[in-house]
Parts: sequence; structure tokens; C-alpha cells
Amino acid sequence: MELYADVIVDISHEKLDKSFQYRVPERLKSRIQAGMAVKIPFGKANREITGYVTGLTGRAAVSTDRMKEILDINERAETIESKMMRLAAWIHSQYGSTMNQALKTVLPVKAKVQEKQKKTIRLLFEKEAARAYLQEAKRKHYAARVRLLEALLASETKTLDYNAACKSLQITASTLRPLIKDDVLTVDADRIYRGPQIQAEARKRQIPNEQQQIVIRGILEEARNEGRPCLIHGVTGSGKTLVYMELIQSVLDAGRQVIVLIPEIALTYQTVRRFYEYFGDQVSILHSRLSQGERYDQMQQAREGRVKVMIGPRSALFTPFPDLGMVIIDEEHESSYKSETMPRYHAREVAIQRGKMEHAQVVLGSATPSTDSYWKAKNGEYALFSMTQRYEDRPLPKVEIVDLRGELKAGNRSMISEPLAKAMQQRLEKGEQMMLFLNRRGYAGFVSCRSCGYVAKCPHCDVSMSLHNHGRLVCHYCGYETAQYKTCPSCGSPYIGGFKAGTQQIEKMVKTMFPKSRVLRMDFDTTRKKEGHTRILEAFNRQEADILIGTQMIVKGHDFPNVTLVGVLAADLSLNDADFRSGERTFQLVTQAVGRAGRGEVPGEAFVQTYQPDNYSIRAAVSQDYEAFYEEEMAYRALMKYPPAAAMMAVLGGCEDEALLSQGMKYIREYISRLDKKHMLRVIGPAPQAVSRVQDIYRQVIYIRQKDRNVLTALKDKLEEYIEINSGFSNIHIQFDFHI
Repeated sequence: MELYADVIVDISHEKLDKSFQYRVPERLKSRIQAGMAVKIPFGKANREITGYVTGLTGRAAVSTDRMKEILDINERAETIESKMMRLAAWIHSQYGSTMNQALKTVLPVKAKVQEKQKKTIRLLFEKEAARAYLQEAKRKHYAARVRLLEALLASETKTLDYNAACKSLQITASTLRPLIKDDVLTVDADRIYRGPQIQAEARKRQIPNEQQQIVIRGILEEARNEGRPCLIHGVTGSGKTLVYMELIQSVLDAGRQVIVLIPEIALTYQTVRRFYEYFGDQVSILHSRLSQGERYDQMQQAREGRVKVMIGPRSALFTPFPDLGMVIIDEEHESSYKSETMPRYHAREVAIQRGKMEHAQVVLGSATPSTDSYWKAKNGEYALFSMTQRYEDRPLPKVEIVDLRGELKAGNRSMISEPLAKAMQQRLEKGEQMMLFLNRRGYAGFVSCRSCGYVAKCPHCDVSMSLHNHGRLVCHYCGYETAQYKTCPSCGSPYIGGFKAGTQQIEKMVKTMFPKSRVLRMDFDTTRKKEGHTRILEAFNRQEADILIGTQMIVKGHDFPNVTLVGVLAADLSLNDADFRSGERTFQLVTQAVGRAGRGEVPGEAFVQTYQPDNYSIRAAVSQDYEAFYEEEMAYRALMKYPPAAAMMAVLGGCEDEALLSQGMKYIREYISRLDKKHMLRVIGPAPQAVSRVQDIYRQVIYIRQKDRNVLTALKDKLEEYIEINSGFSNIHIQFDFHI
């Protein structure tokens, strides 16, 4: 059987879609794989160049008479590009994207971006010779040259900034050309690397305590033996960051590089500052708000060895370090490590695969590990390290549950309960800070009619719209806006309004209750601008505010020593998500929120307000008892065959034509049934997705569960083949999503 390889010869971003097909010779068929570097004849002269295999197929795309043959596998082409190509091939095979989508994920900075330079004009002549040259220029009435030479002679360093000189002295390149030719002066060009500037003073290295040293020694031992991924389960405030820094130093001492993943931009302020204090300019940072030029420069610095530690969200995982030694994933439980666009990869899984390929140790850390990671640690797939004590033996905060049903009966309709309000007043009198966490954003959650129950929904996305303080209803999926309703469109009642549970509403309430307090709000709306997160967090750290109100971004990883009180205003809102992980996410959010209190010398206190005080995830979070939560959660997962007790894959379909989509998804379901002759699969659907329409695209889903992930991966491959050969799917967009 003939075998053909699709090969790309240029991995600049613009050329990733341009591939050439080559015949695979018999002697290479058993060895060749997607992602490999190969030697190929190219062009009319058939010059030998290196290309990269993006796919293998038994079907020829062009006439075989004109097709050239691969010369050999390039065994010595172990460049960072070839490593990333192999990683892209693995992502392609595991997550069901196209190879081009995988390539554009792992090679995200190949777009041509112009280098930024700082030019300096430097006088080469000694001063006496320069003065003589100046006199000659005056005699010949070369006015521009005269101005330039006089300025250079007046400079103590005999240098001038190129751009400033051209502007102030009114000189051009033609003025400089003859002076450069005569070796009177030269123009030096130094590359400027664009990127965020972090101001941090050198910090005295802290000494790890005994608990931390045990963890450090254990992880380094695993790394020496090229062992398992390591999971650090450390309570909030136990000092995981210090452990990370000691591990990083050991990798840097060995001459290798480190990637540190953080869940989102909100963590960059404190996390990055601490790393800069320890490692200085060896550290760089990536995040989504960098310009394309800034991002390009950070990656180039990593490629050239100018930086040794890259910190950022999941895209930082693809930093082109030539000798990667360790990947650290902080707050590994965070959902932002999962991509929601093709390929739908999980950074944790991809990091472990990159670690295997490049002999790099992977370290995961969290106070509330994902059930998937803890399951693997319990089963010996990961090495588990526990940190049960806070750093310097500081106590965990005292936590009190407030039953909001009782508050309502007592006549308190406010979002702030009486016990919390009393504690806030006490903290304000003592000059201490506090944080109020609400898992919502916008001025109001949704707009509903109290007469008939109508809820204002987006006409394009089938989700409720939020009322913002500019008086308009906004869809947070597609951005659709409309004026606020004065009467109900369904029944005409005037009793229509917002749920009044947004962060802006809480801010107004707090300012009314405590008029002398200084309040900061941190949510999607206040952090839209570049460096918005940093500006707010720095102000709070400088104690320019007493109260920080915010959504999820305020409870993840921040360390403010003067915060002694945390209020979780609506602990159970996330329990109502239509997702099997809702209990896990509620436990994680509440635990992380409570953990922000009492990280300094003064003990902390937290109030968890809820309508469901007896829910197991809230009870476990309040007592900071991860094991109790895990046991109850896993009993539920095992009963329902949900991950990690079993593997689960979603087949996601999207189409502008609802009838065509329904027909296509029905065919996929029938094809799965034909393949599943032994009834090994549990199949649900097709059904509308939780948000069944976005920007006029209808969306449906089929869920498939099976104990073995490899069975689902093989099924995904079969479905891809089925969809590719059936033209009826040409207008239906199909994606695969593995739930972990």
C-alpha cells in the first residue's frame, strides 16, 4: 500500500497552511511519523532541504507521476522547531483538531513582527581630528553636518540618540552617509526587547521550613530519576511559591530552563513580582494583553537564552526553550487551563507530554487539587506531596456559615448579612482590610418579570442578558445590546427588573453602609484596559483601600498580609451550574476565597453566606477538609460514571441550519451505535448544548462515556474518518472535547 506525507517547508505563521505531498519510500514507512523532520528534494533544481511531516495518508492529492519522494528522515534535526512539531502532532492525534490548528497553537509567535531597535550616532574621530573636519564642513557650507558635528563634540560620551538628533538637528540619512563613508562617525543599532516592565528590588532568599524541604527533596529525587509528575497539595498559605522557587533555582543551576504556568492575568502582579525579586532579568512574562510585538520579543528572548524562566497562562507552555528542565503548573485545578477553542487541549496533559518528550519534570500545585489529579496521585500515576501547615505555623482562618434563609426571615433582604456587616465594621475600626467575593459580574445578574417569570434573553445566543449601569442589557457571549425594558415584553407588567446581585450593586451597597470606607472593585468591567488588574491589586497592596470587591479573579493566589476578613456573598451560586463539576468548582472557589484571610500576623476570619448550608462541598470548604470533599465527590462520580472514574468525550456540532445540524448529529449517533456492537459505550444525546445558539449558530452535543480513554480516542479517529468522507457534513462544524 502506498503512503504519502504532507510536508511543510516554511513554519512562518503565514505558510503553515501551505504543504506539499511526497511519496514515502518503502524503507521509511515503518519509521515515519507526523511531526518528524525529513530531507526532501525541493523546487525545479531539487535542492535538498529540511521539511516537517504534518500528516500521513493513503490517498494521493496530486498525480503520482509528478510526485517526488522523501529522501530520508533527518535524525539530527532536533531543533526546538522539531520538538514543537512533534508536540503538535501529539495534540492533533489526542484532541481531534487539524494538524494546522495544532501547529498554530504550539508555534504562536511565528508571525513576522518587525524588530525594535535603538540607534545611536557615535563619533569615531578623536576631538582634534573632528574639529578639523568641522572647520572644513563650515568652509564648504555643509550646514547640517556642522550642526551634527558640533553636537557630537559637545557630548561628553561623543554619542547622540539617533531619533532625537534627527528631529532636533534637522538631519537625515543623507547627512550621515558621507560621514559614515569617511569613518568620521558610525550608527550603532541595538535590539530593544519589548515587554512588560516589572519593578522589583532584590529580595533576601527565604529559608524553606522542614515541611517545604521534604517536598523539595522528594521532587528533585523524582526529577533525577525522570520520574512521575509531582502533585503538591498544600493548604492556602503553606508556602508553595517558595517551594517552586527553590526547585527553579536547582534547574537553573543545571543550565536548563523553566516554564511556570499561572491560571490567568490576575495572578501576574504578585506572582511575577516575587519571581523578579529572586531571579531578576532571567524572568519573562507572557499574557493575552501583550501586543504582538511584545509577545514576539519575549519568545525570541527565550529562544536565544536571554531569559530562563517564562511565566504565563496556558499559552506560555509553548515557550521555545532549547533545554526545558521543568514545567510548574500553579493552581492546577483551574478551568482556564482547558482550551475552549480547537484544539481543545488541557495544559496539564500537554505539559506532561512535553515533559516526557524533553525529559523535563512536571510539578502541579494547588490547595484544592482537581479530582482528576488527586485520583491519579492516589493511584500512583503522580507522586503526591502534602503541605498541611501554613508558613510560620499561622492558623487557618476561623470560618462561619451564614444561612441566608434565616436572614430573609429576620427581614434582612441585603446581600450582606448582619454577622458579616458587624465584622466589617470591627475591621474598619482597626484599620484592617477585607475582601468581598461574588461569583458574578455586571450591574445585575439577569432581568426578569415578577408577574409572569419572563427572563430577558439574547435573540442570538439563548442566554440571559445582564443589566449594566449605562442602562442597557448586554449579552456576555456575543456583545449584543438593547435598551432596558420598562414593561415586560411578554405580559406588559411594569414589575420587570434586575436580580441586583452584580459587583457594582454590591459596591453601591457597601458605600451606603460604610460611607467612610475606601472601596475598590475588580471585575471584568474594571480590568478591560491593559494593566487593569495590576493597577487595582497594587493599590490594594499599598493599603489605599479598605475593601476589595470582586469576582473569581480576586480569590486566586493573592497574598495581602493586612486582609483579615473575607466575605463569600453567594457561596452556592455556582452549585446551580448545569455541569457535573459544579460541586467541585464550588468547593474550590469557597476554599480559595476563605484562604485569602489571615495570611499576615493577625488571625483571619471568613463568613460564607449560602442558601444551602448543608451541602457537602460548602461544609468541606468551610472546614478546609479536602479529603472529606474528595471522598464524597468521587462516590458521586463513580456512581454516575463521570471523570475521573471514567473517561468522557463530547462530540460538539454547530451549524446555521438547525434541521441540517439535527440530521447530521443523528447520523453520528447512529454510526456510534453501529461501531459499539459490544455495548461498551454509554451515549447521551444528541441534545442542545447548555447555550444552544451563539451568533446565530445552532449547537448540539453528544456525550460518550467509557472507562478507557484510549477507546474514546480510537472512536474519535473513526468519527473523523466518517465525517471526512461524507459530504453532508461540509456545512456542519464538528469538534471533539475530552472532559477531565
